Amino acid sequence: MTTIYLVRHGQASFGAESYDKLSPNGELQAKVLGQYFDQILKEAPYAVAGSMQRHQQTASLALEKCFPESEIVTDSAWNEFNHQQVFAQYEPRFNEPHLLKEDVSKEANPRAYLAKIFEGAIERWTGGEYHHEYDESWPHFKSRVETALQHLCDELAQTRPRYAVVFTSGGVISVAVGKILGLSPEKTFALNWAIANTSITTLRLVGNEPQLLSLNEHHFIKAANPNLLTWI
Repeated sequence: MTTIYLVRHGQASFGAESYDKLSPNGELQAKVLGQYFDQILKEAPYAVAGSMQRHQQTASLALEKCFPESEIVTDSAWNEFNHQQVFAQYEPRFNEPHLLKEDVSKEANPRAYLAKIFEGAIERWTGGEYHHEYDESWPHFKSRVETALQHLCDELAQTRPRYAVVFTSGGVISVAVGKILGLSPEKTFALNWAIANTSITTLRLVGNEPQLLSLNEHHFIKAANPNLLTWI
């Protein structure tokens, strides 16, 4: 029976010109993740990563610490939605990422403020009225992720590796879990906001159907260094 680990990437560069690159903190998180995998995985996993830089960096840094010989299969179907466009369509000034970062930094509770912006932007994106204004609408994103998950499960049911690890993003993981549990868009993205960087969500494959075993495991990060734990 195959165990699938869905991993959110390490902390990226919020507010920078290129969000996609891991921050120094994100690089450390990925290495801690790899050390944890070295403890819990008994053999090299089948490894898949989205094509985004933060996915590839997280995968490479983590696997170097446990199974450096592992090949990483790149599949853009595991890429995150364009969150910067989703923010900008909600508030046009956020088309400049540094302006959002500036606004967040001025708040007494930055995470609560960003959560409010995120909730409004996601509500607009998923609401149905504005699908035509996005490069990738919510229905297309949801379908892409659900198809990627089923294709992976079908492949693993045939090849039957002991482990598979997918390096991806919080929105993708939330949609995958939402599919398994039958969640609404609102509850799906409530999960997204809670998923920590380099956290692990674990699925068990039964036949070619995934079952949820755990969500957002990040105790290993706190055990290594509580200051490394981030959500943004």
